[in-house]
Order: sequence, then structure tokens, then C-alpha cells
Amino acid sequence: MNTLVKPKVFDLEKRTFLFAKNARIFVARMPKSVTNDEDCQQLVRSSGSIGSNVIEANESASKKDYALRMKLSRKECKESQYRLSLMYASKNSELEKARKDLIQESGELTKIFSSIFQKSSGIGKSASSQK
Repeated sequence: MNTLVKPKVFDLEKRTFLFAKNARIFVARMPKSVTNDEDCQQLVRSSGSIGSNVIEANESASKKDYALRMKLSRKECKESQYRLSLMYASKNSELEKARKDLIQESGELTKIFSSIFQKSSGIGKSASSQK
């Protein structure tokens, strides 16, 4: 029985909330071990931080602060993906599928935040367009 929420959401606040919620569902089902427990704690922190930074970005007072929050969201996505990659989901194929789905979603979110950060900070623009 797969309990992860599936729909693709294009509102970043909602999408990052679903990612954090799905990460918590996954963590609750992970087998207990010293390494999994540590990685699970870090995953809960980093996955929740993604959405928190999106909310802060949407409330930011400056373009510079907005870009910084998007960069922080990207960093937390990368950490979440790293933690998920380290985890051992035993021989539970359903749990392993959930782990791979979360890795894929964190990768997609990383690309979204990279694009937003580049556009909002001016990185990637040609020299002539910045004059």
C-alpha cells in the first residue's frame, strides 16, 4: 500500500510541503538502525527547510533576499537527495520505490530552484544583457 501523495503540484509552496510530508511518511516506515536513524533525522530537517525557505522567499523584501532563499532551498534539496541516497530500505520493494520517488522529486525541485536562482540573481545572463 503506497501512502505517498502523488499529484504534481506547480505551486512551489504546496509542492515542497508535499515533499516534506512524503519524506516524513517514508521516515516513519524506515527500518530502525543507527545509520538510518541519523539519516532520517537529517532528512526530516532538510526536507522541511525547503518549504520554509520558499515561504520566506515569497515574503522577502528584496530581490537579493529572494535569490538567497531560492539558493538555500536548492541546497536543502541536494542534502535531502544525498540523505535519501545513503539510506538502506532493506528488501522492502515498496519502501525502495518510495525512496527512489523521493530522490527523483528532490532532483526535480533542485532543477527548479537552480533555474529560479539563476534568473533572480542574474547568473547566466550574457554580458551584453547586463549592461
